[in-house]
Amino acid sequence: MSTTASAYQATFEELGTPLRDVTFVVVDLETTGTNATEGGITEIGAVKVRGGEVLGEFQSLVNPGQPVPAFIARLTGITNAMVATAPDIALVLPSFLEFARGSVLVAHNAPFDVGFLKAMCARLDYEWPGFDVVDTVPLARRLVTRDEAPNHKLSTLANLFHATVSPEHRALADARATVDVLHALFDRLAPMGVTHLEDLATAADPVPPEVRRKRHLADDLPDAPGVYLFRGPGDEVLYVGTSVNIRKRVRSYFTAAEKRKRITEMVRIAERVTPVACATPLEAQVRELRLITEHAPRYNRRSKFPERHSWVRLTDEAYPRLSVVGAVVAGAAHIGPFVSRRTAQDAVHALHDALDIRQCTARLPLVSRKAGSPCALAGMGRCSAPCVATQAPDTSYEQVADAAHRALTGDPSPVVRALSDRIATLAHQERYEEAGEVTRRLRAFVSGAHRAQKLAPLAACAELVAARPSGIGDAPGKPGGWEIVVIKHGRLAATGVSGPGVNPLPLVSALRTTAEHVEPPVPPSPAAHPEETDLLIAWLDSPGVRLVHLSDTWACPVRAAGAHAELTWASERVRTEIATEVPTGMPTEIRTDGGVPAPENPRHVDTMTAC
Repeated sequence: MSTTASAYQATFEELGTPLRDVTFVVVDLETTGTNATEGGITEIGAVKVRGGEVLGEFQSLVNPGQPVPAFIARLTGITNAMVATAPDIALVLPSFLEFARGSVLVAHNAPFDVGFLKAMCARLDYEWPGFDVVDTVPLARRLVTRDEAPNHKLSTLANLFHATVSPEHRALADARATVDVLHALFDRLAPMGVTHLEDLATAADPVPPEVRRKRHLADDLPDAPGVYLFRGPGDEVLYVGTSVNIRKRVRSYFTAAEKRKRITEMVRIAERVTPVACATPLEAQVRELRLITEHAPRYNRRSKFPERHSWVRLTDEAYPRLSVVGAVVAGAAHIGPFVSRRTAQDAVHALHDALDIRQCTARLPLVSRKAGSPCALAGMGRCSAPCVATQAPDTSYEQVADAAHRALTGDPSPVVRALSDRIATLAHQERYEEAGEVTRRLRAFVSGAHRAQKLAPLAACAELVAARPSGIGDAPGKPGGWEIVVIKHGRLAATGVSGPGVNPLPLVSALRTTAEHVEPPVPPSPAAHPEETDLLIAWLDSPGVRLVHLSDTWACPVRAAGAHAELTWASERVRTEIATEVPTGMPTEIRTDGGVPAPENPRHVDTMTAC
């Protein structure tokens, strides 16, 4: 697969900013009360700092437009006489916002101060600039124990950290004291791995120090879509993941955003992270799946063993029967793959409930030399008993086998109809446990048939080239370009991204020439992990996809299992027929050889210029 880099502009947040490079504006307000909606501001004080250096200060009394309560005057020393000649908030607020522009606001009990500033902006019809905000109170609660300080008031913390200024309920003095407290808290956070602005968002949460200290593992990772591998001692692959931004996603593992205990355990063991940058998110998803299959990481819970998938096969015998197998063979009808053998067996039971197909496992000759003993199912009328045929082949069983073949590869309506009737009957008789069992079997059969009918056409297609406009869906590229994929027999063989305004056809030609060679599989099994083919099908079904080249017919039966896959299984009769929705004479496949395509069919071959 090509790893052509896509044009991607990382955001400021994704880049990660060291705390020493961040400009903080530490602000404190004095007000007429605690209600931001009804109260007013009497004083604003702020200190601008970066890298431990004071860059500037801002201080102004403010006329609140209402009397200063007596207890507020006693607390702050700000009287009505002092604010009577002070400027109105309409004059002070724009100056403060300009002073704080482009910085991160810091306050002790930030919801109070920021709440008043937002309320004043709303009152004056100003747009709130959307500052990032750091609150020193939760940081102090995380870092300062009760043994060190009885509480986390600003005055208590200023005394603990030997601040150069004592808070006195005046805005500028309190802001200066908060600066000293902030720097002292940063000193305590650094050994815990909190060294960037983005870390502060979760620094107040309880993250084990040994986990946070490994924050540096994400420092050199790319800001691009791709796959990341956590590696432990001996370079063992512990975990494989994917993201549209590798660096940002890996950073989250060292914060309180990660809640999974087993992943926290994995991070404790991890020694490094290996990135694999990819051209598109689709390639990242596919590579993740392949790496999980290859390494079987112990901390991944996704399916890692495609060889353990089960299929249901209609055997190729004189009198076919259903069998649960681990691989497909040419010339036989299959459904699946199923994630477990039990689910595959449920699908078999569903077919046995609906069709009189034999359940014995012996290989029967076309005509037996001597009559066999019919089983109990034959006595109940649920098997045509081909084992007893001695004079001529049992032609009635041929009809049963044909019905089973059609249910597996085409229209499952007879099976759905038969089991739906049984579910309704059992529910009417209040035999709900039995109805639930039949429902489970029916779901297993329909989902297995639906999956096989989706996989088979793509598995049989030697080459399919498709394109999707970049900048939509999960694609991070700029609008105007194209994501291009080459799929061979259900396997991603190449992918790349063309830039905006660039003719994509040369890239299409290059990708087709350099694409991975893929040996044809035995459909419906694709030449890749079935989950990889599922990813490709989902991508092909996403909005805006155009088919550029198709080597073979890509089609599904008109009356396929997919028509039943989304139905609600209940005690009521399940809707099974879609014949009224399909006009008579509609083609059952999509032609690429000059024939007429199905009406309103989105799968016709298109060209890039026509897109």
